[in-house]
Amino acid sequence: MSSAATGAQMVSALIAAGFILALVAVVPLALARPDIHRFKWEVEYKFWSPDCLENSVMSINGRFPGPTIRAKAGDIIHVDLTNKLSTEGVVIHWHGIRQVGTPWADGTASISQCPIRPGESFAYRFLVDKPGTYFYHGHYGMQRSAGLYGALIVDVADGRSEPFHYDGEFDLLLSDWWHKSVHEQELGLSSVPFRWINEPNSLLINGRGQYGCSLAAGTCKFNGTEQCSPQVLRVFPQKTYRLRIASTTALSSLSVAVANHMMTVVEADGNYVEPFDVQNLYIYSGESYSVLIKTDQDPTKNYWISAGVVGRKPNTTQALTLLNYVSVHAAELPASAPPATPRWDDYDSMRAFAEKIRALPHYSYAPPPSRAHHGIALLNTQNKYNGQTKWAINNVSLSLPATPYLGSLRYNLKDAFDATPPPEGFPTDYDIMVPASNTECTVNNGIYLLKLHTTVDVVLQNANSLSANTSEVHPWHLHGHDFWVLGYGDGKFVKGVSDRKFNLKNPPLRNTVLIFPYGWTVLRFVADNPGAWAFHCHIEPHLHMGMGVVLAEGMDHVRGIPNEALECGLTANAKVLMDTKRG
Repeated sequence: MSSAATGAQMVSALIAAGFILALVAVVPLALARPDIHRFKWEVEYKFWSPDCLENSVMSINGRFPGPTIRAKAGDIIHVDLTNKLSTEGVVIHWHGIRQVGTPWADGTASISQCPIRPGESFAYRFLVDKPGTYFYHGHYGMQRSAGLYGALIVDVADGRSEPFHYDGEFDLLLSDWWHKSVHEQELGLSSVPFRWINEPNSLLINGRGQYGCSLAAGTCKFNGTEQCSPQVLRVFPQKTYRLRIASTTALSSLSVAVANHMMTVVEADGNYVEPFDVQNLYIYSGESYSVLIKTDQDPTKNYWISAGVVGRKPNTTQALTLLNYVSVHAAELPASAPPATPRWDDYDSMRAFAEKIRALPHYSYAPPPSRAHHGIALLNTQNKYNGQTKWAINNVSLSLPATPYLGSLRYNLKDAFDATPPPEGFPTDYDIMVPASNTECTVNNGIYLLKLHTTVDVVLQNANSLSANTSEVHPWHLHGHDFWVLGYGDGKFVKGVSDRKFNLKNPPLRNTVLIFPYGWTVLRFVADNPGAWAFHCHIEPHLHMGMGVVLAEGMDHVRGIPNEALECGLTANAKVLMDTKRG
């Protein structure tokens, strides 16, 4: 029996026995002794020129982007993180890592842990339980926008194989960049009147971009400093290369293309998918993909790789990287223009791409349960609160508490947050096609408490914003879990009608999913990972303005929360919590 078949049978057996689904990838690996990868990191601001214009960035050990972590499935990552910032806290979220048994290592301020205070340290130690393309980033304030991010790659465990072959690989970490500081951006978002952050000044690939770059006008500084020169991907002809592409953008949805080369999509968010070919890859903030390219073009030429804005009317030039065939000098620029970015509002093409993504059977994949025990409908709206512009879910804008949910829930700390859960639905007569008749929302920190091992359906419903004829793209990311994407649709979701479109045969497993303008998306997951978990729009200013919720499950099963994750919040709360733990 193949290892893939054995893994699939184990999945079925565990589900049938009611075991935690998250352990599926862990159990087969437990027989081997894991490697422990240890890192000592210091976070501080540093002068850098990400787009050839000097600015301050958040760096790790003096590097931007942060160091790439590489491990194998079943290994343990241990990062001792020291905050060298002088005036602000910091945390790091390990995006896509489920943190099975280590919910305090999720790296979400006020949810899983306290911010690490200036001069103090925190030890992140967690298992990487399945292979895939991931990344990490700051999750306190808008520190991701300030440059606190890096790649995290998990290879298959020894003795395992992947369902595709390649001869080499490259990592492409996509981001966007502003010359305005994140502190000024945050101030503008909470000001009355509202001040939007505007479109990014640059797009970056692996931290490199060119502000004001125009190939036609000859203004691109390709021979400038190493910090902003396009990276060169050196390849041999007639080979197959894997491009691991992850988006940690703060705002931008992107399209990525390799001139003259088709891309075969094989992985999405750390899960294998049925391979399909595309000329351009749509990727939204929080998503990651692996694509294969064959170097079967003229080996006497170089070729552009481009990333451009979609989903918003673009006001930012493309980011560029060079695919360099070994027989050609890397300084020889392609004669042809970079691949054009598709029309920014071609939502039909974007959704067609999303609907092509299907799970690859076997390889530890289990289809979703046929029914859900519980359903939650989340209406995304733009609102006002005391004159401030907010994003809200079911008319509630999220405001995180001073004391982290994980500790206050585990130790039954009273009054640390609102014990009344937020609404699980919205009025059936709500018209999603026009601005809300009542624009006012509430601000709250209540959470959804889920019963352990239950199957949950979530309907993400998009709507009109405060401006007429405007509905935005929102990529939603769930911490602590993967989920099945059951389907997408236009207009308002209607139970008993819209759900006839569900794919229950081979829906993809993801941790980030898009809702399109004036549309709905439905996902299903099993609440099998004890902890308190964020579920939010991955657009940085949208989360900052309240577009998120918190889910908690199985808190009585959580053990071993470090003291440093708890010792913050209202003085009385923190003291009661710590006294309870010591007692």
